[in-house]
Amino acid sequence: MLTLLGGVLMLVLFTGVSGASAHAALTGTDPQDGSVLKSEPRRVTLTFSESIGLLDDSFRVLTPENRRVHTGAPSHADGRSDTASVTLPRGLGTGTFTVAWRVVSADSHPVSGAFTFSIGKPSATTAPLPSAAASNPASTGLYDIARYAAYSGLALLIGAATFVLGCGHRGSVRRLLLTGWWTLLGSTLALLLLRGPYERGTGLGDALDPSILSDTLTSRPGIVLVARLALLAAAVLLPLRAPLRDRAPGPAVLLPGGLLALGLAVTWAAAEHASAGIQVPVAMVSSVLHLLAMAVWLGGLTALLSALHRPAEPVAPAVVTRFSRLALVSVAILAATGVYQSWRGLGSWDALTSTSYGRLLLVKVAAVALLLVGAAFSRRWTARLATPRVALTVPAGRVPVTVPAGGPGETREGTDGPGEERGPEPEGTEDRHEGRTEDGHDGGHDGGHDGGHDGGAGGTIDAGQRQGLRRSVLAEVTVGILVLMITTMLTGTQPGRAAEETAAATAAADHPVSSTTTVPFDVGTPGGHGKVQVELSPGRVGENSVQAVIFGPDGGLATVPELRITFTLESQQVGPIDAEITDKGGYWTSDSLTLPLPGTWTMKTTVRTTDVDQVTVERKVRVS
Repeated sequence: MLTLLGGVLMLVLFTGVSGASAHAALTGTDPQDGSVLKSEPRRVTLTFSESIGLLDDSFRVLTPENRRVHTGAPSHADGRSDTASVTLPRGLGTGTFTVAWRVVSADSHPVSGAFTFSIGKPSATTAPLPSAAASNPASTGLYDIARYAAYSGLALLIGAATFVLGCGHRGSVRRLLLTGWWTLLGSTLALLLLRGPYERGTGLGDALDPSILSDTLTSRPGIVLVARLALLAAAVLLPLRAPLRDRAPGPAVLLPGGLLALGLAVTWAAAEHASAGIQVPVAMVSSVLHLLAMAVWLGGLTALLSALHRPAEPVAPAVVTRFSRLALVSVAILAATGVYQSWRGLGSWDALTSTSYGRLLLVKVAAVALLLVGAAFSRRWTARLATPRVALTVPAGRVPVTVPAGGPGETREGTDGPGEERGPEPEGTEDRHEGRTEDGHDGGHDGGHDGGHDGGAGGTIDAGQRQGLRRSVLAEVTVGILVLMITTMLTGTQPGRAAEETAAATAAADHPVSSTTTVPFDVGTPGGHGKVQVELSPGRVGENSVQAVIFGPDGGLATVPELRITFTLESQQVGPIDAEITDKGGYWTSDSLTLPLPGTWTMKTTVRTTDVDQVTVERKVRVS
């Protein structure tokens, strides 16, 4: 079993873990969005902020008439894993073409979008631009449900096992263990089948497609899911029946059980946000600890609640006390790892309110705070159970009882005064009188783990205590389910840091700044010098406007019979393109300049001051 666990963990940990920012952001396209080309491009290339995975259907190129272009197979440009490229056929024709794309980011989430480019000139009709979040509602919905179920199954499986192995509960949790195991197994199989349609944004019919399933099994998310199935199969071999009979489970149970829990947690960390972004090794460790602490706390609460609803199997106060301590450690780990993961995912304070990830995180913090309030009430009940109790030796004819220590002011119930009817002896009274529990173990050393610190180990929880603790734990479990749902939503949401990177890249493309260039000129005649101030707006690929103002030798506005401005991109042998500016009575302007490519263009300004005197001056301008 240990060999299997080691192999699975090595396979998961070293299968394509990326070091970029979670959720890939598109940083550039070639041709650029909205560009007008003089000739047909040979290929379309996308550049991202992190490594991405390609699908068979990563590109769909549509003609102006909305007909699909037969392209080559998607590939990485120049072997770079942060690019996606596809070749185009010859004879595309003219007009505006639409490119819809879909890739898988390093953290296993699909990312999609669309843009347009034109050949020759923009066409009057274009294909409708697909939604950037195009997906199939049925496939995505079922995939999300399976993710929720997988988290729940993991928490139930690890939490119930911990309640038995770590807290010494001798009652039956077999049903909970089986429920957690089967839930995690079924949800993992569902995720494996739905992974292909989820990535591609297609319908449920593709879930059983052999080629798609084969692609899934060879991808990193697919390998992680297969590893999870192998770990669940190994869990069947864990001898959990021994702890139900013996109070102290040995290394033969604890070591494989701990490794199985660790391995299952790693399968999540290797396929979610922790596997991509900054500080990947630290993030992986933090994610594993966070998930294990969550499972121990919430799953253990569920096991405790189930045990409290079984009067036939009383829960020893020592078990509740041990779980309370374990839950406190889990909360501390959750707090520490949660702070780190929040910082890593957000990137800035502004992201708390400006991104979906930040807003979900605020909701989770509020829910966790509410959960901690419920935990505080549970600890109060636990503290009452942990109050040391001593046995009183009473004369014959009276019922021996157990009361809280130091009880000069306490009422000793159960004694028979003169004329009082003697009530039945509580079960196990004789054992407590001798300082022993019902099962024959020493009350001060229950299970051999806690010595005299468990206090109330000898005995069981009475009806009033059981009811109060049960209500408190039920409230915790209810809020815990809400926290679990929010956590699942967070793992499928673009982190704030990546969202800000995407927004910055989009803003740079959509809102470029205009450029103003001052061009001094001198035709070599008296009064034949001055300067031309040219403003190019917005200074990006596509349509631009040009405005020019001429200043004379005295710095005031001047008029000339002719002004001509052209643009040339020498590196691509494009141009000269005439701006075709016209005199508007004091300034020259044009709104019809189209620059098809980004780069550093040469702007030539020709100023004619008389019928025979003119000069041409060159300046460099940047087009984004």
